[in-house]
Amino acid sequence: MKTNLMEYLPGVFQEIREYRTITTVQDADLDRVKTEITNVLKNQYVNELDRNGCKRYEKILGVKPMDTDTIEERRFRILTRVNEQLPYTIRGVGKRLSDLCGEDGYIIRMDKEKYILEVKVALSAKKNVEAVKSLMERITPCNLILSVTLLYNTHEIVSAFTHDELSAFLHSRIREEEF
Repeated sequence: MKTNLMEYLPGVFQEIREYRTITTVQDADLDRVKTEITNVLKNQYVNELDRNGCKRYEKILGVKPMDTDTIEERRFRILTRVNEQLPYTIRGVGKRLSDLCGEDGYIIRMDKEKYILEVKVALSAKKNVEAVKSLMERITPCNLILSVTLLYNTHEIVSAFTHDELSAFLHSRIREEEF
């Protein structure tokens, strides 16, 4: 909504050229102030951060953005750092991964005899696997061996397609891209 200060002036003053000029300049200034206030309010929430908000959070949290990152990827990395509290159970780790990757966006497996924690991230969250890996390295106890990988397509997923349909793709694409 554009500001129009002329509406607030009495009719006599609305005819004076100087008042029209002053209110036109002030309208633009007030519109900029409203925009900045809106941006400040939006930048309080990670899911609504703009570039300046991301830059501010990254500086505070010590996150280094990559040149190729989209705004969503930057928000995701910030969200992983904001959510960083040490979970003490597999269920806690699972909840954290659900928040980041979605309910079906990961598989977590713990081998208690060998002290191995294995996390597989779904192909739909392929771009975020490094952020998940970084988070898991920070929150996993040191006595566990951590493995974070992609959850590649399996025979079950690919078996829905015919051999002719799959022959159009490279093996790596069949394995590593979402169908």
